[in-house]
Amino acid sequence: MINIAKPIIGDEEIEAVTEVLKSGMLAQGPKVEEFQKAFAEYTESKYAVATSSGTTALHAALKAVDVQKGDEVITTPFTFAATSNSVLYSDATPVYCDIDPVTFNLDPSKIEEKITDKTKAILPVHLYGQPADMCPIMEIAEEHDLKVIEDAAQAHGSTYKGKKIGSIGDMGCFSFYPTKNMTTGEGGMVTTNDEELDEKAGMIRAHGESKRYEQSLLGYNYRMTDIAASIGLVQLDNIDKFNRIRNENAAYLNDALSNVEGITTPEVAADRTHVFHQYTIRVSDKRDEFREYLTQNGIGTGVHYPIVLYKQPYYQKLGITGNCPEAECAARQVISLPVHPSLTQDELDTVACCVKKAAKEVL
Repeated sequence: MINIAKPIIGDEEIEAVTEVLKSGMLAQGPKVEEFQKAFAEYTESKYAVATSSGTTALHAALKAVDVQKGDEVITTPFTFAATSNSVLYSDATPVYCDIDPVTFNLDPSKIEEKITDKTKAILPVHLYGQPADMCPIMEIAEEHDLKVIEDAAQAHGSTYKGKKIGSIGDMGCFSFYPTKNMTTGEGGMVTTNDEELDEKAGMIRAHGESKRYEQSLLGYNYRMTDIAASIGLVQLDNIDKFNRIRNENAAYLNDALSNVEGITTPEVAADRTHVFHQYTIRVSDKRDEFREYLTQNGIGTGVHYPIVLYKQPYYQKLGITGNCPEAECAARQVISLPVHPSLTQDELDTVACCVKKAAKEVL
């Protein structure tokens, strides 16, 4: 089986973890501080706060900008549940805006119609590793006095008009889950250029403490360990190489599949760099049968994501609704193919060949 994802962990990561274990400082300590500084520099942000996951990074960021009960947050329904769950954790309500069918990201032209007097923030997702169209989003936010939190869980190292993702909105949130472009095992990061938001996120991450045993606000235990941070520091040194290989693999697949009937390959906007956390195509019909064919022939795939969030059972139970036809169409058609840096040329050839056969026999 050619896996859809494969974490890259080498001797350097093992040695880094061993060093931390021998030091006796296992929880949040100097390695976390070092990782925060390095990640802030990498994303061209002034500050960074390491957390225990991408989800806790999102929640900490929303609480830092004072999203609370009664507030609304405009976001996309076409993403992993963590994005909207973090809004619910904040006692706020997610309001869903439809997507651009080409990039799969929030369509800025549809945002303003969703704004009410309860709207507090906009939460765009840089889906699959391609940035959302941030300039119009930031302009809308400024006009309506809203905060912007970038969900950059899949976009480590990507850029928009020359700016690193995570440095454009009021805050950016990253995930270091094992399948991401870089990993710490589990972990997350909040980035910002605002000193006050950095301080608040840091307190929220650690029980609301402004200093040891002095609680200034309601916080949580969202801390990263030095063990995780030591892995992150090694991975950060390699992220640009990982992303370059992902782009090379994506370019190969685009070229191989560009004229296959029934398939639409991903497009990259001219003013953005894509880091291909996922290589996601559309199939015109019979997506599940198409996927089954690939599985039976040893090609790992993923569907990111098969159900728009407002159609999830729990969200329906809460009475949360939406009307996003482009997102619903994408949920029926998308399928992700292997693009990770560990793929060999033979494996890429096999993926392309099998996809062509699947299209001919199934679509």
